[in-house]
Amino acid sequence: MTKRAPTIAVVGAGMGGLAAAAALRQRGIEVVVYEQARAFSRLGAGIQIGCNAMQVLRGLGLEERLRADTFYPRSWSNRDWKTGAVLFDIVFGPEAEAEHGAPYLLAHRGDLHAALVGAVPPEFVRLGHRLAGIEPSSSGGVRLTFANGDVAEADAAIGADGVHSIVRAALFGDDAPTFTGRIAYRTVFPARLLNGFEVGNCTKWWGEDRHVVVYPVKPDRSEIYFVTSQPEPGFEIESWSAQGDTGTLRAAFEGFHPELRRVLAAAPDVHKRPLVEREPMDRWVEGNVALLGDACHPMTPYMAQGAAMAMEDAAILSRCLDGVDREGIAPALRRYEETRKARTARMQLTSRQNRWGKGETDTAWVYGYNAWTAPLA
Repeated sequence: MTKRAPTIAVVGAGMGGLAAAAALRQRGIEVVVYEQARAFSRLGAGIQIGCNAMQVLRGLGLEERLRADTFYPRSWSNRDWKTGAVLFDIVFGPEAEAEHGAPYLLAHRGDLHAALVGAVPPEFVRLGHRLAGIEPSSSGGVRLTFANGDVAEADAAIGADGVHSIVRAALFGDDAPTFTGRIAYRTVFPARLLNGFEVGNCTKWWGEDRHVVVYPVKPDRSEIYFVTSQPEPGFEIESWSAQGDTGTLRAAFEGFHPELRRVLAAAPDVHKRPLVEREPMDRWVEGNVALLGDACHPMTPYMAQGAAMAMEDAAILSRCLDGVDREGIAPALRRYEETRKARTARMQLTSRQNRWGKGETDTAWVYGYNAWTAPLA
């Protein structure tokens, strides 16, 4: 009898969920993605696409598109908040590409997401589907119910639904992520608002208890992104992403180098969000359901590796499920978990320290990883 490839339901159409769907489809696996949003939008945020993430995206056929639509930085320059002195340069460009086998790119998050949306045929993406429940089905698979009344069944499900994952809560209990006590202000704005001042590279401005990262997100440097991390006394978590006050933001970095203050002064508006994380989880898998990305290993953004870890998860997951029939799903998912846990835990704990790039930094273990060829557990 010919083995039948399993059917997979992916909950969440973020970077990790779409990468997983695209990678699984390459292996001939039937996938449907369920996303609570009713439409995709180009949200105002930047994203650093590390060499390790680019290895995954190259395997999904997206490299050419992304090279044409992103900024190719010389380095990640780490500078002192007051003097502007360079503390350490993480060198990118052709040198890093030759060393790690893929480029390091700076993108608008919406442009990267749009590329991943294009890698999954629209008929396999269900928008407006907010997960309400997940349980074993009578046929031995998984039954999903949605707030709009729809019901779906699949042989397995992947929870790629973010730090507030409904799938995670259903499997392992509904506990809130840890608020770090810090918030991030962020925005993308037209470079013309800088009135001739040029942001030519990726720069992290290190303060005593706060920092700002600034970089272009388009190849012609026509759009500039910055993101901060700082304490804000009295801040209470009310919204995952809320409108921020530019005056409060600028006051928080009043003593910083004039180059940075010029960038902050040009921003017409900002959003702010709490920075949260979790401790590394012991388990990501329960039967035929597994977690992926921020649903199981959310981390602070200080290494710019959160989305990269989700995309690596996607590639490893597709390799573990390759050629597996329905009966082999649970062992394959456990293999995926065992392959990924140590690396993602190390990334979570290293990022938490917020020392990446401040001094001499070993980057090879991060950027030199290729999820398509890395050993499986």
